[in-house]
Amino acid sequence: MAESPTFQVRVEGSIQSIDEAVWDSCAKGFADFPESKHEAVESKHQRTESAREILNPKGKAPESTSQGLESLLEDAFADPDNPFISHAFLAALEESKSVGGKAGWIPQHLLVQDESGEVHAAAPCYLKTHSQGEYVFDHGWADAYERAGGSYYPKLQVAVPFTPVTGPRLLLKRGPHAEAARNALVAGMVELCKLRNASSVHVTFAPKSEWDFLTGAGLLARTDRQFHWHNRGYKSFDDFLSALSSNKRKTIRRERREALESGIEIVRLTGGDLTEEVWDAFFAFYMDTGSRKWGRPYLTRAFFSRVSEKLADRILLILARRNGKYIAGALNFLGKHTVYGRNWGAVEHHPFLHFEVCYYQAIEYAIERGLKSVEAGAQGEHKLLRGYVPVPTYSAHYIANPALRRAIDDYLVREREYVEAEREHLAEAAPYKRAAP
Repeated sequence: MAESPTFQVRVEGSIQSIDEAVWDSCAKGFADFPESKHEAVESKHQRTESAREILNPKGKAPESTSQGLESLLEDAFADPDNPFISHAFLAALEESKSVGGKAGWIPQHLLVQDESGEVHAAAPCYLKTHSQGEYVFDHGWADAYERAGGSYYPKLQVAVPFTPVTGPRLLLKRGPHAEAARNALVAGMVELCKLRNASSVHVTFAPKSEWDFLTGAGLLARTDRQFHWHNRGYKSFDDFLSALSSNKRKTIRRERREALESGIEIVRLTGGDLTEEVWDAFFAFYMDTGSRKWGRPYLTRAFFSRVSEKLADRILLILARRNGKYIAGALNFLGKHTVYGRNWGAVEHHPFLHFEVCYYQAIEYAIERGLKSVEAGAQGEHKLLRGYVPVPTYSAHYIANPALRRAIDDYLVREREYVEAEREHLAEAAPYKRAAP
């Protein structure tokens, strides 16, 4: 076994200062990475006398102890071409000022490099001054800590801003030192938490395999659930409907029919069809819905132009048009085998149009192209009756203060039990036909 190099963990204040090919070699390298044993982050990591932006420069990562465990590719959520962790997507967020100091999402991206400067691992990381735009809610933790005299902010968030989509957070370049680089990366997160005087580190919407590793290393375990649709080899939308109970089939057919009354037509756009005029229309939808839902939408108008320039072929924009005018739309991104539903908005409101544009059209598109799944974003039990089933989501949390950590750990034990019981209950209500006893 080759000896692992001595790693440094570098902090970069902008994704734009990181070479795109270097970042993406880590972002796309996870699929072949095997699970393995871990180093406990508390015992491994020590402060150094280095500059603030280079962490643990003298710390040598441990040798791999992998014993042939299953690869990350087998993880249920591991689409090997997740668009949200790409350099292009993260750069679009920064260039458009959707993230940054004013937004309260300050980039602190982590890179693990060897003595020669070669990067072996990376993580999208942000210093946060609030808890907005995360979809894993810790406001109660912040309030409790503040009441006890502590300061919950700043905190570190290892995630994709405003994007409740499961995907790799510990980005690992393929190679013999991937496991050691992963240990160094997690240790670097803890060190950065200390150097920034942050209360905590939150790794959210991680794949189950990463969650197992992180919680095994001592981070606190949290779960939640979303609703996803899974393609069981359907040949058409009607084929999908045939898998549902009779009354649910009738309901969906009626909703689709009524959604398109009043002369509404559906348009799907991608690639070169995503013009600035189209984005102007969609941004008006986004602002209307975002203002009512959150008070202040997270994404700027410039984001949609930037991400379209970089990832046009990975975008599916589904629009509703009436009398020649766009009136509603849903923004989706495409993985290798997944449709990711992200944002919805409308300036006219018609019965069931939301379901048609966001859910049924995405299912139909996935069936037509043989894609495996549709992820329809956070929350929404109404998705269940439309063929989307509850699946678990995972996050891991490092809490620096021991007393706060103990309190949160106790709470999470009970929360995980509740989340799993609820998920099982919801799964029983899925609209699919039941197998004969």
